[in-house]
Amino acid sequence: MRLSFGLFLALLPAAVRAAPIPVRVAVVVTFDSTDKLTGARGEFSAWQTREKWTGSVTVPGVDHPVLLGPEGVIGVVQGTTSRAGIQMTLLVLSGKFDFSHTYWLINGIAGVDPAVASIGSAAWAHYVIDGDVAYDIDSREGDPRWPYGIMPIGSQAPNQKPAREGWEPEHMAYALNRGLVDWAYSLTKAVPIPDTAAMRAYRALYVGLPNAQRPPFVLTGETFGCNRYWHGRALTQWAEDWTKLWTDGKGTFAMSDMEDQGFAAALQRLAALGKVDFQRVLFLRTASNYCMQPPHGDVSRSLHYGFAGYIPSLEAAYRVGSTVLHELVRNWPQYRDAPPHA
Repeated sequence: MRLSFGLFLALLPAAVRAAPIPVRVAVVVTFDSTDKLTGARGEFSAWQTREKWTGSVTVPGVDHPVLLGPEGVIGVVQGTTSRAGIQMTLLVLSGKFDFSHTYWLINGIAGVDPAVASIGSAAWAHYVIDGDVAYDIDSREGDPRWPYGIMPIGSQAPNQKPAREGWEPEHMAYALNRGLVDWAYSLTKAVPIPDTAAMRAYRALYVGLPNAQRPPFVLTGETFGCNRYWHGRALTQWAEDWTKLWTDGKGTFAMSDMEDQGFAAALQRLAALGKVDFQRVLFLRTASNYCMQPPHGDVSRSLHYGFAGYIPSLEAAYRVGSTVLHELVRNWPQYRDAPPHA
């Protein structure tokens, strides 16, 4: 007996029958939770409450349902540390979405280098730096002349780029589409970011660091991803040096986080498979805290002080990021086939 084509389709599993959903913009954050004491929400809350994301799709292996908005927008929480890259891969390879023309707006809170910017500030990255793969010697056992005990694999000392021996990671710095990044910055550089009395009081402690004492602002600066939550003056110098080293002096460390290296690695490999376009990827980080103590301050106390810029940094991520989101959606015919540039 011969089956009609319609009956054949009806007998197929729903996942096979469903056509992938075309996505214009994917808004990606790393966590969403509610603080039981303050009621403060995570990175996803401002997006979820202000954008019209009413539908949802469950993707196996992705912890949170993917929310669906109008005009081809999705919002997704993809986890912290190495889980972020894994969940990104599972999302793209699920077959539930068509990401061939998608712009990726990856955003979240971060620790900011006080030499570069202040808490509450928002930075668009030209590079994503991988801070995970390294030799690491306890500084108490290393050469006393070294500023820290972290060095590139294959090197003999910190801040020394090794000769390639064939087993080092191919990428320690992921270069993003500079024209697209500069376009996003030019579009958002005047976006006002909220300031508070608590932020003003805390940044006043950073004497001698004028950028740390400024009201929050939008800038360009690199995002530095590392699975370890690090803090302090010596490790901030390491991040500054590491960024200069792996970008050949072209990048400036701005924001520390625990996910972006995983996102960048996943998206670059998915691009090689033709699943995404790496030239359409944006990383936006907003500063909830400084990544080192104030001058003459105690590093442990600074680490556990809390996040004076937490709520403003969530607001900054939405205000700055949504400006780009809305422009892309509003003028989609202009941006569908080629990324904009400054």
